[in-house]
Amino acid sequence: MALEDEMITEHAHMELRDPVLVAAFRGWNDAGDAASFAASHMAQAWSAEKLASIDPEEFYDFQAVRPEVHLVDGITRRITWPPNEFWGARRDGAPNDVVFLIGTEPNTHWRTFTRLVATMATRYGVRLVISLGALLADVPHSRPVQITGTAADASLVDKLGLRRSRYEGPTGIVGVLHDTFASAGIDSASLWAAVPHYLTVTPNPKAALALVEKASELVGAGIDTSDLRRASTAYEDQVAKVVASDEEIQAYVRLLEERSDEVAVEEIDPARLPSGDALAAELERYLRQKNDGAEEGGS
Repeated sequence: MALEDEMITEHAHMELRDPVLVAAFRGWNDAGDAASFAASHMAQAWSAEKLASIDPEEFYDFQAVRPEVHLVDGITRRITWPPNEFWGARRDGAPNDVVFLIGTEPNTHWRTFTRLVATMATRYGVRLVISLGALLADVPHSRPVQITGTAADASLVDKLGLRRSRYEGPTGIVGVLHDTFASAGIDSASLWAAVPHYLTVTPNPKAALALVEKASELVGAGIDTSDLRRASTAYEDQVAKVVASDEEIQAYVRLLEERSDEVAVEEIDPARLPSGDALAAELERYLRQKNDGAEEGGS
């Protein structure tokens, strides 16, 4: 393995004031691409500049996460490797500047990878990390997106108005990253958006908008969300038309709406949400029961 100080390429340096690090990764933690889309939108809206990138060579199985070939000027072939990039944004009038880490969940050497991230965070004086995630859940598209914020440190929970994480079980790069930050003495918190499991629309602008609004609130800086709002409205209209064309899906969505109306947002815990496979099985079971009932009624 290459030396850790050789794995980061610095493109620029910015003087930042007590920056908050906002991190999002494509992959297991990013249902509907909502988290990575939200972080990218924030970076673009705040005119972030690229600071550094992590060499992907040591961290990916390129048969699982393949590089992509692009044509430049329609002639020259260029390969784009899985990126993990740091971006910096100055926020005049806000209490903190922002560093973004936007990338793809690595396949290997997670401890080395997270040490690199912690090294960059320390270099820029980051004292708080906010990770963005999105997970599949049995929630309806027609209700407000449920955002759950979690943190392990009790004082940070109270300060940011979040909840203490009690999750036990398999984790992704976000979980390992938070553990590394804890060892480095850097506070960290997670924001999770619940994405309807029966939709395959990516990116999901409605979930991304909810994450952007909550993350910018924690950062303490205003952000223009007009483009995301228009995209969310178009998304809801499109989904409503698709659902309206299928009576079985309509009935299933009504069932989810009834459940959602009975459960307060504060009671939603990402640790207790079922897996994507379990949700898919539930939907299949529901539709099968509906079909069986229809056949019995017609016999």
